Amino acid sequence: MAVAQIKMPQLGESVTEGTVDRWLKQEGDFIKRDEPIVEVVTDKVNAEIPSPFEGKLVKIEVAEGTTVEVGALIAEIEVDGAADEETRTSEPAAEAVAQATAEEAASGPAAPAAPAAEAPAGERPRFSPAVRRLAEEHRVDPAQITGSGDGGRVTRDDVLAYIERGGAAPTAPPQPSPQAERVSQPTPPAAADGAREELVRLSAMRKSIAEHMTRSLATSPHAWTLQEVDVTELVRYRDSEKDGFQRRNGIPLTYLPFVIQIVCDALKEFPFLNSSWTDDGIALKRYYNVGLAVAVPDGLIVPVVKDADRLGFVDLARAVNDLVTRARDKKLKPEDVQGGTFTLNNTGPTGSVASQPIINQPQAAILTTESIVKRPVVIGDGIAIRQMMNACISFDHRIVDGM
Repeated sequence: MAVAQIKMPQLGESVTEGTVDRWLKQEGDFIKRDEPIVEVVTDKVNAEIPSPFEGKLVKIEVAEGTTVEVGALIAEIEVDGAADEETRTSEPAAEAVAQATAEEAASGPAAPAAPAAEAPAGERPRFSPAVRRLAEEHRVDPAQITGSGDGGRVTRDDVLAYIERGGAAPTAPPQPSPQAERVSQPTPPAAADGAREELVRLSAMRKSIAEHMTRSLATSPHAWTLQEVDVTELVRYRDSEKDGFQRRNGIPLTYLPFVIQIVCDALKEFPFLNSSWTDDGIALKRYYNVGLAVAVPDGLIVPVVKDADRLGFVDLARAVNDLVTRARDKKLKPEDVQGGTFTLNNTGPTGSVASQPIINQPQAAILTTESIVKRPVVIGDGIAIRQMMNACISFDHRIVDGM
């Protein structure tokens, strides 16, 4: 018997670390080749990692919720085979999941960030892209932060804690007082009539969403507006065509492809809604990559329809169906969630009739399409029952105004 190593894969170019969100198998379990073994979350995507080996999971090296560098050992599997199996790692699995679309510059792919404690004397330590970006946004120096990661590595949680403390980096980890220690102890088991409170562990995805949403509100002055849209003719058209469309193409006919086409036309007419704010000016995007907010069991993810304005209707419908399906099945690749220029959130299925979405940074705006409901509407001098939908848009008031 030999022991094969599972290492943290690189889920996309420039990604230098990943968080073990949830182990799908436990020590002692028999694992089949290509069977999902662990869920990994990065600042780009979350994915189930398949095992490149068949055998018994003998050791889990990284606990759930822990962030480690790409290439770090996360588990070991006992397999049948020659001794050279011991040198095999999970890179093939990473390639199958990530399928990186481009190589880094001539210098090669980005190397994992070096732990701060191991940086050569006099040389500034390296930090992960997520840490650098968060530090730059809050104008703090990550080199002044005491890292809690392996080898003193600074994590995003370290940066957030540093900011919450007002930017004062401690010289040593604070020692809890006896009172605080007593408060921090786990709550004793509840009485037989059941617990009145429950502490739910934050997943890596939930932490990432919280950080992203908080940063968005702190970055962009949000303004929003609501417009009523009469979609009666669209509802009639879809109702008459959906069965035939399903037979011909094998996918359902939803409202999203119609909305995306209209959104792309609108963005061309109002280009500042398809832009980003920079210190040097407003960066107008001459391409239209529409992100779709998709609810998944443990959070929200936004896959992107690239060059949506160039797709015919059927191809657009296929692209939407493919991205939404793979998002819910946790089969997205890193490139599927990158490069969005505008985000669309279809809140209608929840029964919502009005909402105020938060901008997906660094974009300029986000649109929600609400529930389609029958309402009496004044048409000319008469009243008719029409299919009405509210469309709500939040926008960055630094870039665009109400008009």
